[in-house]
Amino acid sequence: MSGGAAGAAEAYPMDLVFVGGHVVDVGGEHVGTFDVGVRDGRIAAVAPSLDATGAREIVDARGKIVTPGLVDLHTHVHAGGGYWGIDPDPVAWYSGVTTWVDAGSAGAFTLGGFREAAARSRVRIASFLNISAVGLAGRTGEARDLAHCDVDLAISTIAAHRDLVRGIKVRMDRETVGGNGLEPLRRGLAAASALGVPVMVHIGTSPPALADVLALLRPGDLVTHCASAIAAGSTPAHPALAEAYRRGVLFDLGHGSGGFAFDVLDAQLRAGLVPHTLSSDLHARSLYGPVFDLPTTLTKMLAAGMPLPDVIARATVVPARVLGLAAGTLAVGAPADIAVFTLRDGPFEVVDAHQQRRAASQRLVNEATYVGGRLLPARLPEPPPSWIPLTPAQRRALHDRTLTLRSLLADPLVSADGLTEQFPRFPVV
Repeated sequence: MSGGAAGAAEAYPMDLVFVGGHVVDVGGEHVGTFDVGVRDGRIAAVAPSLDATGAREIVDARGKIVTPGLVDLHTHVHAGGGYWGIDPDPVAWYSGVTTWVDAGSAGAFTLGGFREAAARSRVRIASFLNISAVGLAGRTGEARDLAHCDVDLAISTIAAHRDLVRGIKVRMDRETVGGNGLEPLRRGLAAASALGVPVMVHIGTSPPALADVLALLRPGDLVTHCASAIAAGSTPAHPALAEAYRRGVLFDLGHGSGGFAFDVLDAQLRAGLVPHTLSSDLHARSLYGPVFDLPTTLTKMLAAGMPLPDVIARATVVPARVLGLAAGTLAVGAPADIAVFTLRDGPFEVVDAHQQRRAASQRLVNEATYVGGRLLPARLPEPPPSWIPLTPAQRRALHDRTLTLRSLLADPLVSADGLTEQFPRFPVV
């Protein structure tokens, strides 16, 4: 940013100024110690020192990491709309994720309900439309009936919702497609080609064979669960993966309940197959572990040896650019979606989807999350749906957390010394 632009932005007081934080904004080309100013819900200035005189609020960010609000490219946020969905707001405020991209929870039959739910959320939501019109109402099997994979219907649905829908999602695994092989993917690609949008492909158990799935993908399409041991099998750096990567297919982590293995990621990193985007695949089964949230997923990438700026970029500016979203940067004029983190020193034990454990020397912990320059308020989550399988340890932890919250809220907030007489009994003379 030029000095002139920064000076012009400071013509009148800012609403909010973050002072002295270590900014990691690869998209806005600011990595280092900067102040960040916000006015009218947008980034007003980024500079080594800003005049905060008259600002409504000053946030002391010294010793903290300040990033654009995180962009999670693979989530499931249609709570009440199917097997996998969660409400993003109770997670967003403590995780720094301000833009949530739903990966195919809704199909053409259910997108209207998804849109209404998204409009009620405090965070920003975009989506991939499931090529199956029924979406993810059930755990799996949505593409076994090809009548649901209607190309014309998908095209007309996306055309009517281009502000919300940014691509098409197809799950390609044995349970989902049944005996239909590659046909659901071919239909997804046909619809995507007609509209000029990408396809995100979930890979898992074969058939269809991984090589056959990848061979159909175009540059700019995404393969999610790219470090999946279930899909890669005994060949983590599968030649078909390497060829697709070279061809311009984008690799998305998509951690989830079964989509990420440390040893597969290690092999792919050694082969130069670095994930382009780092997403959580946060849903009703992964929320309670092994994913927990996107910062925990990013901590796992630090444990795998990825540098912090690369990790942050792959969860901010890169996914935003992939889908053309106004997010992922602190450039002047951008929406003031901002996350403040502490980078705590470890070691911290982290685990993948298959109980492989690593020690992370540092851990990202969210301190505050802002959307449009406004601090997201605390939100308590709903209990998990009855159909979600939980271990005894998870059930005990949820029960203990509920008791702790009850105790905190049931106790008076302050003692008598922390109060004042709001309506004096006698007038003051």
